[in-house]
Amino acid sequence: MNKHLMFMVLISLLIGTSCNTSSKKEKSNTKVEKQVVVPNFQADSAYYYVAAQLAFGPRVPNTLAHTEAAKYLAHTLSLFADTVITQEFRQRAFDGTILNGKNIIGSFNSKKTKRILLAAHWDSRPFADHDPNEENHHTPIDGANDGASGVGVLLEIARQMAIQLPDVGVDIIFFDLEDYGVPQFMNSSDNNSWALGSQYWANNPHDPNYTANYGILLDMVGASNPVFKMEYYSKMYAPHIVKKVWKQAGLLGYGSTFLFEDGGMVMDDHIPVNEILRIPMIDIIHYDPSTHSGFFPHWHTINDNLEIIDPVSLEMVGETIMHVIYYE
Repeated sequence: MNKHLMFMVLISLLIGTSCNTSSKKEKSNTKVEKQVVVPNFQADSAYYYVAAQLAFGPRVPNTLAHTEAAKYLAHTLSLFADTVITQEFRQRAFDGTILNGKNIIGSFNSKKTKRILLAAHWDSRPFADHDPNEENHHTPIDGANDGASGVGVLLEIARQMAIQLPDVGVDIIFFDLEDYGVPQFMNSSDNNSWALGSQYWANNPHDPNYTANYGILLDMVGASNPVFKMEYYSKMYAPHIVKKVWKQAGLLGYGSTFLFEDGGMVMDDHIPVNEILRIPMIDIIHYDPSTHSGFFPHWHTINDNLEIIDPVSLEMVGETIMHVIYYE
């Protein structure tokens, strides 16, 4: 082989090696899409948390059951969250009664600036004013679906986040004094008599500078065969969050439960959060136009008890919320 030919061969080898190296570098710099692992929501665990709340009896403000249930919720949440605060306050009810309220707040990933607010109310109604038997109208209710179901779902989500944190900050609030509104038998209405705990918190947040990217409220999410339509104020204040959650539910196979249809106008804890703190918050709430109330059949009756809670419903809601959180 002459010198000229040998030189050309060496040059070819060098070029080939250079191309190979470049190709390898390009491949190593290619971003691999992050795989999201969402913990498995345990419906039996959520059901247990619902039953545990009901074991105290009706969680009516100014009663021993209310006081003991608050201790249980704060303690249980503290097993999972970075920090837990019990915000004690007093509010005047529609009838002049001074109610001793307790908003219970747990935070996860406290240093994260991107935050999601999850909430449910934990108190139960002092009146079964929609019970078909008028003799029960002054009877306190267990509030298994109306209150305890949403709290049960959020406690299970909290338990899962303690095992595997999402990439965002999450705050869970159990609002008090939501269900002490004017009873039907008084034949009057006062929208401000409802959601007293969220009204107080929105005006006096536990952190004066608190904000969240968005919020999700759970109310009446545990009865069998629920239907969740797009609540009016949720669509008005946070249409993008409604679509995000409903789309995720559809991807999980729950499209027949989370319907892309207009729901009713509900005065609930998401209203003060939207209007006072300007945090876009939606309400996932069981809507049933076939009933006189527009809610699930046992709403504000003595039959809103543990027997009507369906773990399948808890799982559909819990799994949907967890996928929304972990895919952020």
